[in-house]
Amino acid sequence: MTISVFDLFSIGIGPSSSHTVGPMRAARTFVGGLLADGDLPRVTRIKAELFGSLGATGLGHGSDKAVLLGLEGESPEEVDTSTAESRVAGIRSSGRLRLAGLREVAWDADDLVMHRRTSLPYHPNGMTFRAYDDPGETVRERTYYSVGGGFVVDEDAAGKDRIVPDTTPVRYPFTTGAQLLAWTQETGLSVSAVMAANEQSWRTDEQIRDGLLSIWRVMQECVTRGCATGGTLPGGLKVPRRAAGLHAQLHAADDKDDPMRGIDWVNLYALAVNEENASGGRVVTAPTNGAAGIIPAVLHYLVRWTPHGSDDAVVRFLLTAGAIGLLYKENASISGAEVGCQGEVGSACSMAAGALCEVTGGTPEQVENAAEIAMEHNLGLTCDPVGGLVQIPCIERNAIAASRRSSPPGWRCTATAGTWSAWTRSSRPCARRART
Repeated sequence: MTISVFDLFSIGIGPSSSHTVGPMRAARTFVGGLLADGDLPRVTRIKAELFGSLGATGLGHGSDKAVLLGLEGESPEEVDTSTAESRVAGIRSSGRLRLAGLREVAWDADDLVMHRRTSLPYHPNGMTFRAYDDPGETVRERTYYSVGGGFVVDEDAAGKDRIVPDTTPVRYPFTTGAQLLAWTQETGLSVSAVMAANEQSWRTDEQIRDGLLSIWRVMQECVTRGCATGGTLPGGLKVPRRAAGLHAQLHAADDKDDPMRGIDWVNLYALAVNEENASGGRVVTAPTNGAAGIIPAVLHYLVRWTPHGSDDAVVRFLLTAGAIGLLYKENASISGAEVGCQGEVGSACSMAAGALCEVTGGTPEQVENAAEIAMEHNLGLTCDPVGGLVQIPCIERNAIAASRRSSPPGWRCTATAGTWSAWTRSSRPCARRART
């Protein structure tokens, strides 16, 4: 499977890439298959079953709402987040569902089953959709798996709605860190340049740049909304939103003589994004929704608190982060349900560390070291959200991971790792200041 940076960074809806974005895409794909094969006019009823982690925690993640919106033809990239709740409420109250926005059928609560203790064999996040005609005969049945980061796979289904892995040949193929470093050594290219060359298999240089800067704009908009919105997060935990209050405090007491003030802002950026995510807002999966705040926070840090911030640096940052994320996607997992929070926060932390290292002057070998050390600090981190909601401890974990990957403003890297612990104001060995 060939993975693009735009697979790892995609615009979606909160609170979960695997439990919200994935189910919406799967449901939309299912009805898209009905439409493409000319079977949609025959359908009078749709039933959906969610298994494993989707069934156990899907209500807290909005999986049921995502399925309904996906069946109506909505995509995570374009759904209007401001009207999503009212639309779902309308479907439930009216008992009518408009498939692909075209075909109205009956719908009731029994048509969506959440299996809390039953899993499908391939992955914890399994879904089965069935469409029936008026006599009750099955028109189509498909099973999908949401495997993390919004990726959806369907290994067994045959037909036009089958999701086939991308096998596009790229200039510098790699699936391991060793292969990636070998290409940088052979060509003299940076990690971001290797990734950019591979992206040219799908897009022009202009399209790559414009696409990545568009993703950056969505990240910025998410931070802005999060910093301006107060109140309480949805769900039974009644968690208060803190980003708006912290934003006001930092503006009022922004001590420019404090070399660590940038880290307070990094915490704020991460909190703002993940509070938006927890409330079902528009976010960028980076590489998942549960870890969506880390890369935007470090990017904001790069642009605001270092001399390296520019559009070119943002593009290089995202390309480098994408190359690192590809390795985790190919060799391990970015799914919290499958490998725990180390696969979400750990991967995002690693991606941000390596990317920050490159744009601040690190070599490919230093980028690899930075990414490795960042993941090392997150190994064994489990997925243990309270009440099945992406709130506690998920939001705080993003702030902690983002802060680890940033440094006080004006500091520079003089060590081989290129990570936070190696930043110093002088050229003396960083080991003598590791305690800082």
